[in-house]
Amino acid sequence: MRITVLGKSPAWQDANGACSGYLVEDDGTVMLLDCGNGVFGKLRAHVDFVDVAAVVLTHLHADHFFDLIPFAYALHYHPRQQPVPVHRRAGTQTPARPHLYGPPGASDVFRRVCSVLNAECLIEDAFDVCEYDGSDVLEIGPLRIRFHHVPHFIPTWAVEVTSVNGSGRFTFGADNAPSDDLVRFAQGTDLLMVEATLPRPERSGLRGHMTPFEAGEHGRRAGARRLVVTHFADDLDEAWVRDEAARGFGGEVSVAREGATFTV
Repeated sequence: MRITVLGKSPAWQDANGACSGYLVEDDGTVMLLDCGNGVFGKLRAHVDFVDVAAVVLTHLHADHFFDLIPFAYALHYHPRQQPVPVHRRAGTQTPARPHLYGPPGASDVFRRVCSVLNAECLIEDAFDVCEYDGSDVLEIGPLRIRFHHVPHFIPTWAVEVTSVNGSGRFTFGADNAPSDDLVRFAQGTDLLMVEATLPRPERSGLRGHMTPFEAGEHGRRAGARRLVVTHFADDLDEAWVRDEAARGFGGEVSVAREGATFTV
């Protein structure tokens, strides 16, 4: 199983970057985990968008789903998706329609966002939309997906991906405040990818994100075999982020960069 970072930015994009988006591939199956601002263009540099079997969203903040809009437009209007030949494209009667798994309330959010574009059903018409329950287990080709609620400002789910091919276990923490639940969910995982958004805890006292040191502590407490920190801004010094996370983890830590790949 191979995980490629398409975007690792927080709620605002890095220069020339993208928000949350991770490509998961195994035995020919392509899954996109989150689809934030700028992710669709990055996706196309790695795979053909019509080959994406499914998109899985961790929560409904814009930086985790807004590029569903250009993705949906491509699924509607790209020449290869048309029923008749267009230029050098042969045409198809079976256009790609990936599965789209979102948390409860996703369909209503998609309609409200797209209504501003006068295209209320844009996303639902382009994708096969299904709202998952936190207890659901998804099967996407050889990939098996489990969820666990984590504390954030809106309902949010961490995601575990395993493969029937026995290639390993990948846990993505999504966006979250410090959480014993995440530690338990990720216990013993082969690769934990966890956010390290803040240089210090929120001034308001209301927690929704973690610092790099807290991210490292979560990896250590979970007994993760490898730790990758993500979702931090480019104006935070990358070496400082890595060193702080390593101090909490008690070992070597990787930082997410666009285009970086991790194999489990």
